[in-house]
Amino acid sequence: MRIEYDAVRDLLYLWFGTPGQKAASTVTVTPGMHADFDAAGKLVGIEVLDASDVLGNRVMFEVELGRPQAQEAIGAS
Repeated sequence: MRIEYDAVRDLLYLWFGTPGQKAASTVTVTPGMHADFDAAGKLVGIEVLDASDVLGNRVMFEVELGRPQAQEAIGAS
């Protein structure tokens, strides 16, 4: 998952698919919040318009989460 915030447009986007992936369809969840789906109907992202109004001052970052790296076995030779 990747979270992006565009301060100029006050737009928050949560990517569940590959960032930049095109949506085949979009559903309005509530006014100002849209869910994007791929051709197979899988959720690829959520867009929040006027994000600072919805979330207040808490939207001021970009986070990229990845899988944790496997740790080497302790004491392995």
